[in-house]
Amino acid sequence: MKKILLGILAIGLMVITGCDSSNDELKKLELQIKLKELELKEKGIDTQSASSKKSSNDFVWEDVTNPVTGRTWMDRNIGASRAATSSTDASAFGNLYQWGRGSDGHQYRKSEATNILSDTDQPGHNDFIINNNSPWDWKETQNDSLWQGVDGINNPCPTGYRLPTETEWEEEVESWTSEDHNGAYGSVLKLPMAGYRLASNGSLDNVGTRGGYWSSTVSGTLANYLHFNSSNADMHSNYRAYGFSVRCLKD
Repeated sequence: MKKILLGILAIGLMVITGCDSSNDELKKLELQIKLKELELKEKGIDTQSASSKKSSNDFVWEDVTNPVTGRTWMDRNIGASRAATSSTDASAFGNLYQWGRGSDGHQYRKSEATNILSDTDQPGHNDFIINNNSPWDWKETQNDSLWQGVDGINNPCPTGYRLPTETEWEEEVESWTSEDHNGAYGSVLKLPMAGYRLASNGSLDNVGTRGGYWSSTVSGTLANYLHFNSSNADMHSNYRAYGFSVRCLKD
């Protein structure tokens, strides 16, 4: 079929070759471009996909836009090797961040844990900081500004992206076909149930059965996040020392 299309385009190109009008010259150029695109596709090169990919520090993603909310997001979680192919696609789970921390290495699922709290906004190490005492934060003194907007002190998203607010998450959920894990994966975001890390000991929990996605919104000593499983999807508040997924929103 591709060869037939190439032949048709080639014939069309020959028909208008030699014409002098600017309109015919434009048509000639358009046919040349289409002919080249088909040649590249026949060789396995997708020019549309190649041009839409973005990258930052070895992390590659594509932008996707929700036609209902009009917002543009990354198509995968930070740290994921691909956009999800199912709700339980392990390659799409990505990293798990403590609220307000940057990409310092603590976000990796197998990072070591420490119970020594940080007295600065940047701990200076890659350990997951556990805490069994109120207010269950990884910092000695809380800072509500760490993830606020693209200029947040520790914004983990690439330049031009940020954490969504609680309201922005709520509006995304309202656009889903169902408020549960099926709606989460069925949406343009294809959110997987990546699980989370516990604040008390840093162990993984509910991987493949629950999804938890941080927002930039704080609630007292807690921070708000999107939670979903097989029966519901809504916003919750939790300790900032928990490790949840991060999905970045284009500012």
